[in-house]
Amino acid sequence: MARRHNHEEHENHEAWAIPYGDLVTLLLAFFVVMYAMSSVNAGKYRVLSDALSSAFKGTPMTTHAVGDGTPPPSITETLPATVVSRMVVAGLPANRPMPISQARGSVRQGVTSAGSVDPRHAPTNIPIVPEPPPSPELARVQSDIAAALAPLIRSNLVRVTRKGSVLEVQMSTDILFNSGVAELSPAANKVLEQLAAALKPWPNSVRVEGHTDDRPISSAIFHSNWELSAARAASVVRLFIAHGLSPARLAVIGYGQFRPVDSNLTDAGRNANRRIEIIIVGSGSTSPET
Repeated sequence: MARRHNHEEHENHEAWAIPYGDLVTLLLAFFVVMYAMSSVNAGKYRVLSDALSSAFKGTPMTTHAVGDGTPPPSITETLPATVVSRMVVAGLPANRPMPISQARGSVRQGVTSAGSVDPRHAPTNIPIVPEPPPSPELARVQSDIAAALAPLIRSNLVRVTRKGSVLEVQMSTDILFNSGVAELSPAANKVLEQLAAALKPWPNSVRVEGHTDDRPISSAIFHSNWELSAARAASVVRLFIAHGLSPARLAVIGYGQFRPVDSNLTDAGRNANRRIEIIIVGSGSTSPET
């Protein structure tokens, strides 16, 4: 019987092509990644993009490549002629915009260390609103009050001062009230009657403010200095109304111990803080907070 011979398998001499193809693919991917990470020239990138777009999709989306020397389309192709004319007439700024940090520094140059504006660097386009002039009748009201209360002013029991568009009459409660009560003393009636007579001819608004020291009070009538100060101011207003002042001109405010003018650590300071302030507001002005 004839002996069967086994044929040797044919050796594949092209096996190297598979790893070589993988290597080339990896190198291509590597250079694509490196190219993506590098800075791309915008003009060349646009040319490449248009070429690829033309090859796969047809006509490129852009009509001019950036950086190829072709001038950009005229502004009149995208803007109406009237808009272009207004831009030409208005002109463009000669310099580039100022950086924000530099602009802030220039603003700071116009402000001094004390917070006031240095006139050498102050902006010239900011309107300056002048303070309203004092009401002309306040000087005459002050003169009438000073004449009516001259003895008390000389004794420093009453102070009359001008503060802008208001006139302030400050009276110690020692000449108006006994301790812890809101009823006017007999001596106070005469003083306030003279003040009411001085205020009656004038149409100005009048605000009566009550103030106390910081000693707490708690009684059957007044549970705190709030109630006491407001009740004392109301007693003064009630007397003004009884002597002919229109109630529409008057207002009552109680501040308690929270607006002192002196220290409450001494008898003199507490005595100064126990006071009635009568604020006469100039005509044409709103009643300001004090």
